[in-house]
Amino acid sequence: MSTTTLVVTLLAAAMSGFSAASVFLRAKWVVEPMNAYGVPRSWWTPLGLAKAAGAAGLVAGVFLPVVGTLAGVGLVLYFAGAVVTVVRARSYSHVPFPLVYAAPVVAALALA
Repeated sequence: MSTTTLVVTLLAAAMSGFSAASVFLRAKWVVEPMNAYGVPRSWWTPLGLAKAAGAAGLVAGVFLPVVGTLAGVGLVLYFAGAVVTVVRARSYSHVPFPLVYAAPVVAALALA
């Protein structure tokens, strides 16, 4: 694994982990939009766990590449679902937010 791949993968993991922590801590800038998009509160913890598992999987992928690849694919699907949710809620100005978190994951997959 090259240094660039390692740095991008760890950045993707850190960003996904931060996003998961924001859901767990019920950060205002996260939960208000989730309410507006119509995401049920009962889904918030499982969604945070999915992001946290993806972040952990990216880190594990440094040692077990197949795990990192699977985690990356899972996170890309997660953030694609987030984009769909935002679009369905007609909050078009919020579409860039999940894309910002997805970009380093896509880059890590492309470099791997």
